[in-house]
Amino acid sequence: MDASNQKTSFESAREWISDHKLRTVGSLWLSGIVGSVAYNWSKPSMKTSVRLIHARLHAQALTLAALAGAAAVEYYDHKTNDNAQRYPSFVNMNSFAQKK
Repeated sequence: MDASNQKTSFESAREWISDHKLRTVGSLWLSGIVGSVAYNWSKPSMKTSVRLIHARLHAQALTLAALAGAAAVEYYDHKTNDNAQRYPSFVNMNSFAQKK
């Protein structure tokens, strides 16, 4: 295979993220919850309910950032025409003809 045809690890990771957006966002949410619970558990002065509420808030903020990132990836893919033809091929556009 040509060296010019080989993908870098960044390109292959970006392609995987582009194809699995919801899985990526869900994984980030789960890692955000786990990381935040682990961080808040190290603070002995907080009650357990407050720790869980803080973990949920941190994970929610991380999820919103991940969704914004997924939207940016989708916009970039559509703008560079990598995925622009992917969606119309699933829908027969002739069946949605306007009435005259």
